Amino acid sequence: MFEKLKQFKDLRSKAKDIQSKLAEEKVTATAAWGKIKMEMNGNQEVLSVSIEQELLANKEKVEEAVKDVTNEAIKKAQKVMADKMMKDGGFKMPGM
Repeated sequence: MFEKLKQFKDLRSKAKDIQSKLAEEKVTATAAWGKIKMEMNGNQEVLSVSIEQELLANKEKVEEAVKDVTNEAIKKAQKVMADKMMKDGGFKMPGM
């Protein structure tokens, strides 16, 4: 029983370590011909968003571009997360 608790504690510690390493990783995504940029960390937290002034005149274009840049940043952050988990965490993911 104590061995299971130790394994759980070790796994939890490893997960916290990976999470803190992911917070240090950064990905950048762009949309609308580079006029919108988003930076996100490996924990999928948005760090910054910048929108060029000329794009602000068209609300629908901005909304679509923000959606696109967010989805792109999430995909990049998920890839960083999966790579970190396989490398540092010893996790094996099917198909990778």
